[in-house]
Amino acid sequence: MAAITAAMVGELRAKTDAPMMECKKALTEADGDLVRAEEILRVKLGSKASKAASRVTAEGVIASFIDGTSGVLIEINCETDFVSKNDDFLKFTKDCAELVVKNAVADDDIATLSGLSVDGKTIEETRAELIGRIGENMTIRRFKRISGENQLVSYIHGTRIGVLVEFKGNETAAKDVAMHIAAMKPVALSTADVPADKIATERSVAEQKAAESGKPAEIVAKMVEGSVQKFLKEVSLLNQTFVKNDKQTVEQMLKANDTTIQSFTMYIVGEGIEKRQDDFAAEVAAQVAAAKNAS
Repeated sequence: MAAITAAMVGELRAKTDAPMMECKKALTEADGDLVRAEEILRVKLGSKASKAASRVTAEGVIASFIDGTSGVLIEINCETDFVSKNDDFLKFTKDCAELVVKNAVADDDIATLSGLSVDGKTIEETRAELIGRIGENMTIRRFKRISGENQLVSYIHGTRIGVLVEFKGNETAAKDVAMHIAAMKPVALSTADVPADKIATERSVAEQKAAESGKPAEIVAKMVEGSVQKFLKEVSLLNQTFVKNDKQTVEQMLKANDTTIQSFTMYIVGEGIEKRQDDFAAEVAAQVAAAKNAS
């Protein structure tokens, strides 16, 4: 039996917002497996126990740059929100985005981007200079470049959520879809594009919930399939209810505007990065103890 630590309980609570004792029970049942414990909580507590996907855990900015039918969405991280508003940091991000498009840098090829120059300095030299001057680490985390015959549009919500949409048709409709994506956070364009691992997880949760109902096997099977189909519609862009008109799906709105979406990319600042949590009180106590020992 794995030891269940306070840190593990805290991490699961941060991911699920479930009560501490429920988190401990779930971890115990899952023998310390955090992924399995989250699944157990979802079965017991419902969808409100799964908010991890949109949780922001690091600082930085999302930016985009479009030049004709070529464009990029990029995320650059820093340590604090204060630095994410710094003009030099924002210019660095803008320069990186433009260089990716103008030099046709492959997705996430950070080494190539770092060697490109702007204002007489490479991106890596500029990054190092900013770190030295501002006193905070900065990293180019990821970027997605799209280039081809299709039209492009982007939407940046503040600097923390960014969307790049590849489309054919009406630009206004495409911009509306980009804003919809930022608000509703679909995981795929259509139900056929939803990743298999996400479907498997949802099916597992549905099976466990249905099994607790005590209904006959054939009813349970229908309940499970119904839950999975509902999930697929909720997370696929084309099947979602359009945020500007709850009488239409996104697909229906696009059809009415003679527009099609080929692909989309969405970034959320710090998504999937564990943010360092400083215990200020513990730090002060440690410093006081060290001072006493020194004296």
